[in-house]
Amino acid sequence: MGSDGQNWYLGLTYDQWVPLSVSGPTPAARYKHAAATVDGKLYIIGGSRNGRYLSDIQVFDLKSLTWSTIKLNSGVLPATSGHNMILWENKLLFLAGHSKDVSDTVTMRFIDLQSYECGVIETFGKLPVARGGQSVTLFGSKLIMFGGEDQHRRLLNDISVLDLETMTWSTVETTQTSPAPRFDHTAALHADRYLLILGGCSHSIFFNDLHVLDLETMEWSQPQLQGDLVSPRAGHAGVTIGDNWYIVGGGDNKSGVPETLMLNMSKLVVSVLATVKGRDPLASEVIFCLLSFFQEIWYPIFLGSAVGLSVSSASLDGENFLVAFGGYNGKYNNEVYVMRPKPRDVLHPKILQSPAAEAAAASVRAAYALTKPEKLDLSEREDTSFKEVHVDSTKQNLLAEISALGEQKKVLESSLADVRAENVDLRNKIEDVNTTHADLSKELQSVQSQLISERSRCAKLEAQIADLKKMLESMQSIEEEVQALRKEKSELERDMERVSSVQKQGSGSAWKWITG
Repeated sequence: MGSDGQNWYLGLTYDQWVPLSVSGPTPAARYKHAAATVDGKLYIIGGSRNGRYLSDIQVFDLKSLTWSTIKLNSGVLPATSGHNMILWENKLLFLAGHSKDVSDTVTMRFIDLQSYECGVIETFGKLPVARGGQSVTLFGSKLIMFGGEDQHRRLLNDISVLDLETMTWSTVETTQTSPAPRFDHTAALHADRYLLILGGCSHSIFFNDLHVLDLETMEWSQPQLQGDLVSPRAGHAGVTIGDNWYIVGGGDNKSGVPETLMLNMSKLVVSVLATVKGRDPLASEVIFCLLSFFQEIWYPIFLGSAVGLSVSSASLDGENFLVAFGGYNGKYNNEVYVMRPKPRDVLHPKILQSPAAEAAAASVRAAYALTKPEKLDLSEREDTSFKEVHVDSTKQNLLAEISALGEQKKVLESSLADVRAENVDLRNKIEDVNTTHADLSKELQSVQSQLISERSRCAKLEAQIADLKKMLESMQSIEEEVQALRKEKSELERDMERVSSVQKQGSGSAWKWITG
């Protein structure tokens, strides 16, 4: 799509991805980079290409559709891939990810957008272990980091919080059931209170579950989604605009996810917004950010889809647009795509209650249903005896009791249905746990088999080494025998020379005697 002046975006069709025709030179194709939008400009930092980490800073002007490169005035930006980045004040902060500069804990760096200076920010407190595949969400003046995979491939489900005012890390203790340890998930903030975690994977399972952390009570819950199904995925990403969370890309190690989903966080309803072709750069494990919010996912390469592109939300003339760049789908990309999301109605934020709060609310509703008085008609008709009035009252009381029992029955049936649904969920979770256990058992058996094979190989090598030592010792004895034989040969040769000399002298004397 070509530019129509600097208002090219006003003619875009809603909810469709469109490639942009970019003017001038373009940056190197890449994936697993970091992206953020600031004042109508898309900043791209680092990434990976052909197994090599990148350290350049590229800027795309969303008005003129041109690229430029930033040269730092001071400081060195290490080549990094799979990092998280957010805008804080006039600086781009980026943390975690993978580089040649190995560290035991998460490192925070900055780029000043005014002076173009770069450096490391010293942080304090309980620094989280270095990791990849985590999510980082901006919550007021704090960053919330969840999950990921450390350098030893240990999966995490911890919560670490960085106070950007004091640059101090702290860990958070939560209640209720936490999400299973995972990486390559995505996260979003709703109503300035709820942290939503969707999908991700372990070493053997891909998830499609939604978990919600109430940041006031620090309780986890797992509400059920309505609408279109969310297939298991990892390496996806999302950005929130109002009550809507846009989810793009990901995969399950078999195929990529071609659809762009929209999750209404107030209704908890999922709908398919757009679908792209399987080899399209947008059918990928992606990175999303909304202005000052950015999240990147580090992930494995999934077959049949591109991976590692970034998708940012930029505000142009007061309207939000999604902008995608880069990725890998059999080849590295440096294309720019844009979507114009259709404006949606803004609803009041839904209170996502924890299991304990939900149970308390259910008890209150049940008690109210049982104690609600019925409207009874106790008026007397003319010419009605006392006995008849008594009978009518008794009948009405029985009807009221029957009605109350009916309400009781409905409440009990509803509770029974909830218990059955919980049992089904528990069975499903038990099956998932059993499946995980079976997969882990298979992995353990495989590792044990490899260990036995390695031990057998080591035993064979030790036997070969022992044979070689014996051969070496025999060679030494042979060498000694050879030296002895050489010595005997030398002595024999000397004896033969003496004998020959004596024989020559004897024959000379006999000749002299004959001739004399």
